[in-house]
Amino acid sequence: MFRRVIGIILVGLVYLLSTSLVFAGDKYWDTGGWATLTEYQKETGKKIARFKEAPMLAELVKQGKLPPVDKRLPKQPKVIDVVEEIGQYGGDWHLAWLGVVEPWGFDRTTIEGLVQFNWNGTKLVPNLAYKWTMSKDGKVFTFYLREGLKWSDGEPYTADDILFLIEDVYGNKDLTPVYPSWLVVKGKPVKVKKLNDYAIQFTFSGPYATFPMKIADWGALDGLPKHYFKQFHPKYTPKEKLDELAKKEGFANWAQLFLSKNNLVTNPDQPTIKAWKVTTKPGVTNTIFERNPYYWKVDPEGNQLPYIDRMIWTEVGDPEMVLMKAIAGEIDYQTWRIGTAWYKYQLLMANREKGGYRILHYTHADGAACLIMPNYNYAEDPVLKKLFHDKRFRFALSLAINREEMNELVYDGLGQPWQASFVPGVPYYDEEWSKAYVEYNPKKAEALLDEMGLKKGPDGIRLRPDGKKLSLVIECVADPRRTKPLELVVGYWRAIGIDASLKSWERSLYEQRDAANLVQIKTWDNFDRQFPNFILDPRRVVPYTIGSDVPFTEYARWYATGGKQGEKPPEEFRRLQELWDIARTTPDPKERDRAAREIVKLHKENIFLIGTVARMPYLVIAKNNFRNVPEKFISDWMPRWDQPQQFFIKK
Repeated sequence: MFRRVIGIILVGLVYLLSTSLVFAGDKYWDTGGWATLTEYQKETGKKIARFKEAPMLAELVKQGKLPPVDKRLPKQPKVIDVVEEIGQYGGDWHLAWLGVVEPWGFDRTTIEGLVQFNWNGTKLVPNLAYKWTMSKDGKVFTFYLREGLKWSDGEPYTADDILFLIEDVYGNKDLTPVYPSWLVVKGKPVKVKKLNDYAIQFTFSGPYATFPMKIADWGALDGLPKHYFKQFHPKYTPKEKLDELAKKEGFANWAQLFLSKNNLVTNPDQPTIKAWKVTTKPGVTNTIFERNPYYWKVDPEGNQLPYIDRMIWTEVGDPEMVLMKAIAGEIDYQTWRIGTAWYKYQLLMANREKGGYRILHYTHADGAACLIMPNYNYAEDPVLKKLFHDKRFRFALSLAINREEMNELVYDGLGQPWQASFVPGVPYYDEEWSKAYVEYNPKKAEALLDEMGLKKGPDGIRLRPDGKKLSLVIECVADPRRTKPLELVVGYWRAIGIDASLKSWERSLYEQRDAANLVQIKTWDNFDRQFPNFILDPRRVVPYTIGSDVPFTEYARWYATGGKQGEKPPEEFRRLQELWDIARTTPDPKERDRAAREIVKLHKENIFLIGTVARMPYLVIAKNNFRNVPEKFISDWMPRWDQPQQFFIKK
């Protein structure tokens, strides 16, 4: 226990002491690899005499269907270190999901960006770009791409592909009705300039020191293959021809056609820069991704990655079936829909020998296993909307939840009662926030509701200011991770006189209801995106982006559109937006830190979101012969830093 506490303290110190490293862009070596082949050879003193490739690709070269491996790699491939040993080529990596309706599992596993974080989030390291610079005023950023990078179809990957994404996709209102707010500073979109085929420059109207961190966050700005998508864009193809093609494929317009083609999970024709490429179309049970023959990373012995030939995602009917396949030994390695399945922990542990797998406990950076989000923009009922904005009401809802009981009944005692806050080991963790209004105190909750004038009627149900019964409907995606804890919450709230109920929906239906602003109490299964720094994507902390997993949609729409759409936020929510503008843009670390801490303070004082239980381990299934998997890791929604390209199946 002592060692664990010391470890948490050290990680926290690393974050505080290494903030400047994240922005520097002057060191390219990472524990997971080296920026370039030249750098690897210089630092290690080892020489890679020749590149090697997977047998399946060597055969295609022999048949004349592929160029030799050294012609497929860039001039300076990225060299990836291995966790255990140099891997063996071949084999299929079996996973399970609910189908192409949830592409995030594949995206998270294979994400690539211009730059990326190292494994513990303390600094940025090169990726598609082998180096980058930032001007002293924090306004201009230049990224230098690897010369000779290629898409999976062998076509060159250049600055034109990034320009196409920004100018022709983000800059086209039919494709992107609301310009991405993370590319806007002081109300003006970024200006992008191609310096040459392998250098691209981004200029903002004001400082934006977190920009490189932001693109590492989502693997953003990796570009789109212009040579492929030109055929679906009216700037390059006559609109009449596009309309005809859209109609033929069952779409109302060219934009719908374009967006349907831009899907690396359902469109096998779309070139990719990722390690694996989809080869099957929707409607099949197994979605298969095969190795990208032009992938641009190698191991320390010059073997082109990835080691594994194919990823096979098997579609199952519900999340329970994902777990059943894991228990049966039919999953090789997976975090998706396994990581937060704490309600099945004992069952997973009991079947390890039978299934031939091990269970790894990664550090879970999320601050709420079940997150409760009042809809502050709920327009269907002005009375409820006003109640949601009264912090006494939120305090009462939080105090009524028996988190200790929930932890035992739902999470096998693996977690701790926790407010919707950050956790130890990540920047801006605040112990007071984590403990605010988390004690189980129904008497205090009832006193707060009484103070608000919400008196009980003859049947024990409280009455609203308009005399109607106080009813709340919690809505969620039909998933045990959400329904099991929320069923308890319904009971806790009923006990203090609120007529609470729960409705669960298939995810697309839930998102449709949310988009129509019909959900009173929104819920999600975590409070993620806080690691390595919440400033990068504070979707559950600041009203800045729109989605079914955020509580302030219309305030965010107002912010994203410069007040042209949505609802103007009240003072405390507007202040969150102003502080985030400072935190994400200023090149002054002290100013950034001050703004971030004030955001935390506002949440601590207001409890805009209600947490339940947190600090459980992130569960990982790995077959015993599935190797190069790190035993310890920090997990959040952020892109994967464990370099799955170097995973292999040991024969």
